[in-house]
Amino acid sequence: MPARGHLEADVAIVGGGFTGLWAAIQLLETDPALRVVVLEADRVGWGASGRNGGFCEASLTHGLANGLFHFPEELGVLEAEGQRNLTEIVAFVAADGIDAELEATGQLIVATAAHEVDGLREWVEVAERFGGGVRFLDRDAVQTEVPSPRWLAGAIASPQHCVMVNPAKLAWGLAASAEKRGARVFEHSRVSGLRRRAGGVDVLVDGGAVVRADQVLVATSAYSGWLRRLGPTFVPIYDYVLMTEPLTAAQMASIGWAGRYGMSDSGNQFHYFRLSADNRILWGGYDAIYHPGSQVLPAHDQRAETFAVLERHFAEAFPQLAGLGFSHRWGGAIDTTTRFTVTFGDVLGGRVHYALGYTGLGVGASRWAAGILRDKVLRPDSELLRLRFVRSAPVPIPPEPLRTPAVELMRHAVMASDAADGRRSLFLRAMDAIGVGFDS
Repeated sequence: MPARGHLEADVAIVGGGFTGLWAAIQLLETDPALRVVVLEADRVGWGASGRNGGFCEASLTHGLANGLFHFPEELGVLEAEGQRNLTEIVAFVAADGIDAELEATGQLIVATAAHEVDGLREWVEVAERFGGGVRFLDRDAVQTEVPSPRWLAGAIASPQHCVMVNPAKLAWGLAASAEKRGARVFEHSRVSGLRRRAGGVDVLVDGGAVVRADQVLVATSAYSGWLRRLGPTFVPIYDYVLMTEPLTAAQMASIGWAGRYGMSDSGNQFHYFRLSADNRILWGGYDAIYHPGSQVLPAHDQRAETFAVLERHFAEAFPQLAGLGFSHRWGGAIDTTTRFTVTFGDVLGGRVHYALGYTGLGVGASRWAAGILRDKVLRPDSELLRLRFVRSAPVPIPPEPLRTPAVELMRHAVMASDAADGRRSLFLRAMDAIGVGFDS
């Protein structure tokens, strides 16, 4: 149901994806008397929340290496927070009876180039410093798990690091949980702007509705172009996915995969892949595409060139599945910052708070970020708000006409790094030095 007329709210949330829905739930669990309104431009979970690969990871920092690069002094705290957050997600889904097809499988990351084998060994060593739960597999061991001519080695992370979900079903379940706690969720209610007023903010909705709110949470991620002051904070990058037809029993036997791990390879341009509840293979990633002017449009959701690349790579990874067809193809925009992690901020005199920039790891991190937004509204003395991870901002991204060539230069430099056995060019090392640590 769309929002109509004039509505009153203590907190208005713009965006009905994971961040917005988790924020509504956590606000109301902390203070059940709050009037909370969620405004979604299309349908709940319509954006990245419903289109992603379904990897719900504990990491808040886009992996240990990126965390060590940007937040070495806080990484222990952030790792502990991420694992606590994932544990609580699993418990919440069970307690609220959400049919999200959640599987606590863990994750298997494979090397497809010789230099990546050493990278996996290093990951296992670093993980030992932060609680472990990761083990290395040599070529024979990884072939026993999931046979493929492409895999040279692997590393398995336990379910404390990653679980699998059906993301759309999770989003729909969270919407029901939010409404059960008293939130009012309005779909097809696109926000066109914010207007400051004495004591609060008016949220302007297409069609004439206005929500008069004391405070506003912006949770629109890659779709945040409507709030222009967020422009330098992120870049929307399109990611694309294939879904196979269901595998037969014989096909399942040919690929092993008894552990049903979520899987990815470990290049800078990487694929991610997993089994669905009905034994299809979701195969996505690799070809990240930026559209000039930071365009996020329905026309970009399909890209034949990328789907062709993904089909070719799938055939190389699983030759034993020759002839298997693809029943679904889709794409969507990911919100990326220069440090690959969620970033927070406040605008309009501190009445409007935002979180964005998950760079593909928002399924789990969005709940933690929603808790930060809740703390900004209800718990200003929270120790988490004092973390540099929360207080600091990433290096801003230049506007057009510089943005497009800058993004393309970075993209091609990262591709060249893969082709050069992982060696980082002078350009990438210079970007590292100023805090723009792009490595995937």
